[in-house]
Amino acid sequence: MPLNNESHTRYAMAKINIGLYVTAKKDDGYHNLETIFYPIPLCDTLQVDPIDDSREYVLETAGYKIEGKSEDNLIVKVYKSLREEFGLPSVNIYLDKHIPMGAGLGGGSSDAAEMMKLLNEMFNIGLSDAEMEERLSNFGADCPFFVKKTPAFATGIGDMLTPIDFSLKGWVLVLIKPKTFVSTREAYSGIKPDKSDIDLREAVQLPVDSWKDMIRNVFETSVFALHPEIAAIKSTLYDMGATYASMSGSGSTVYALFRHKQEGLKRVFNDCFVYQSQLR
Repeated sequence: MPLNNESHTRYAMAKINIGLYVTAKKDDGYHNLETIFYPIPLCDTLQVDPIDDSREYVLETAGYKIEGKSEDNLIVKVYKSLREEFGLPSVNIYLDKHIPMGAGLGGGSSDAAEMMKLLNEMFNIGLSDAEMEERLSNFGADCPFFVKKTPAFATGIGDMLTPIDFSLKGWVLVLIKPKTFVSTREAYSGIKPDKSDIDLREAVQLPVDSWKDMIRNVFETSVFALHPEIAAIKSTLYDMGATYASMSGSGSTVYALFRHKQEGLKRVFNDCFVYQSQLR
């Protein structure tokens, strides 16, 4: 299969959830959600190169340590699925993790989507965005979002995406992730599914100043009760002057939107992952 000569390096963006509501529990045990996925500039770096090797693949990693076997990594699962179907050659995969894991930022899902997009381009497979989104839904509910990486209203289990036209350009985004790990089971422990009391698509079009008392992540109720240190991060961010702050996904990252760059974040949150960027 002929190679595309473009660069074999890609950047897998993270996301935040703006609002998150659990609207129903399905018969299969999954839950229907309503949320808005918004891409942010924090990225992992992914590089893939064909190799002449008897092994299917070689996986090299840097940055955050990835636990578990390499074959359980989503990028490897994506590669193996396409290799089997399209006869891809052996490859060397290099992944530099900058997005914390178990953070509610979608890092693993983004890596998987970027892997499929990169392989699709490198080996001229010819999959459309829609076809990649469909395939990626088998690897994680939020994986399809990272094909286009544009703001989307997500329903179903997070896999049904409707593009939404709004921007946080100019706002300063701050991410704070404590060492605390929040399991999905913990996050759902205090959830009673209910219809959202707002239309998120309309709410995000209102000034960010109005979001504090309107747009909620319902997981905060159960997670904050079990992990008050995460609740304290949100309170501290508001004390520092954040216009809006919320936990992303089921945690444990809390993000905040500020009008101006913040000084001394690493001093205040000295035992946490800290990230700051002006959104463009």
